[in-house]
Amino acid sequence: MNRLKGIYLVLNWKSLVIAFLSVSSTYLCEQLDLTADFPLALITIAVVFPIVFSIGGAYKRRETALDQYGHMKAHGRAIYFASRDWLENSQPDVLKNARDTLGELLKNCRNLFIAPVEDTEGFEREIYLTFSRLSKFINGLRKFGLASGEASRLNQYLSKMMVAFESIKHIYQYRTPKSLRAYSDIFIVLLPVLYGPYFAQFAGETAPGLQYVLPVLLSIILVSLDNIQDHLENPFDQIGADDVMINAEKFVSLLESE
Repeated sequence: MNRLKGIYLVLNWKSLVIAFLSVSSTYLCEQLDLTADFPLALITIAVVFPIVFSIGGAYKRRETALDQYGHMKAHGRAIYFASRDWLENSQPDVLKNARDTLGELLKNCRNLFIAPVEDTEGFEREIYLTFSRLSKFINGLRKFGLASGEASRLNQYLSKMMVAFESIKHIYQYRTPKSLRAYSDIFIVLLPVLYGPYFAQFAGETAPGLQYVLPVLLSIILVSLDNIQDHLENPFDQIGADDVMINAEKFVSLLESE
C-alpha cells in the first residue's frame, strides 16, 4: 500500500494533463504536416538540470533537518538523564516534569512545522515558552543538590537544543527560490507541447500510434521529477513518504522505560 501511495505521489493528475496536451500537440502537428528536428539537449538544459539541482538541494535540506532534529532529541534526553542520575536522591515529580516539558516541546515543534508558514508566530511563541520552562526546570534542580557547574552544563545542552530548533525552523521557512519553481513549472508545461513537431516527424517511421509514446514518456519524466522535488521541498508536511516525522509520544514513552 505504501509503495502504491508513493507511485501516486509521483504519477498524479498533473502527469495525465501534461501527457494529454503533449499527445494532442503531436497529433495536431501530424495532421498539419508540421515537423521539425529539435535538439533534445534543450530539454536537459532547460528543465531536467534545474529540477535535478533543486532535488539535490531539497534532499540536503531534509538531511540537515534530520541531523538537527537528532541533536534536539539527544540533548533533551541528556537533560532528562541528568535530572535522574545526577541528583543525590531520585525525584519522581522532577522526572515527570522533565518528561512532560520535553514532550510538550516536541509536540509544539510538530504543530509549528505542519502549519502554514504564515501562521507560525503563535506556534513559535509556544515553543519558546516551553524552552523557558525547561530553563527554569534546570535552575530548579539546584535545590535538589545539583552542582552549579553541572547546571551550567545542562544550560549548554539547552542552548544547543535552541540552536538546532532555529536551524530546523529556517529550513522550514526558507525553501527553493520561487522564481526557480515558477521557471520549472512553465517549461514543464510548454516543452512537451512545443516538441509536438519533433514527435510528429516519427509518424511515418514507426508503427501506427508509437509516435505518441515519446511525448507521453517525456511528460511523465518531467512531471515525476517535479513532483519528487515538490514533496522534498517541505520535509515536514507529512504528505510524502520521505518526510521528517516528529514522534513526541514515542520519545516520552522511551524516557519512561529507561
